[in-house]
Amino acid sequence: MLAAQLAPKYRYENCVVVALNDGGVMVGAQIAMALHCALMMLMSEEITLPRENDAIAGITSEGNFTYNPAYSSGEIEEMTSEYFNLIEQEKLERMHHMNELLGSGGMMRRDLLKGHNVILVADGLGNGFLLDLAVEFLKPINTEKIVIATPIASVSAVDRMHIVADDIYCLSVPGEFMDVAHYYDKQDIPDHETVVKTLQDVILHWK
Repeated sequence: MLAAQLAPKYRYENCVVVALNDGGVMVGAQIAMALHCALMMLMSEEITLPRENDAIAGITSEGNFTYNPAYSSGEIEEMTSEYFNLIEQEKLERMHHMNELLGSGGMMRRDLLKGHNVILVADGLGNGFLLDLAVEFLKPINTEKIVIATPIASVSAVDRMHIVADDIYCLSVPGEFMDVAHYYDKQDIPDHETVVKTLQDVILHWK
């Protein structure tokens, strides 16, 4: 459904689909095949501190580190002062873990993003944090447009989209957002190796 909405506008434009999570690869593959464009994955992991429900920050597989805007600058300053060493250790461990998972198959190609419409895809967005991580990564790259495509998102995530994106495609915005998995009948996201293989093979299966 997302691919069908995107195709009339972007089928003959220079585009790259960038998935923001494993589920986003499965959704993004359909879009990439419809648009005949490359599919990549910007993997990220959250850094959570003791006794805090929300992550204080996130780091991408490319090393971009971003604090969670859900916290005020004062709160972030206080937590980073108390947990500086823990945060630095978590950064290194998260980067090592992501590099082990991705290997060479899912790394981002910055050269393919320059001058292109970058379509950020997730299987669902409960907040705007993944978007902030992606936008931080894209800042130094001279992209044409930032487009966001997701089947479902919360009201707060859509609010964030309007700030960071040039174009938005979202099929559903429930008033009270639950966990992303709640909105899928089948919990059948494949293992990460299969996801990475999808990244490598999608260009061979253009429609």
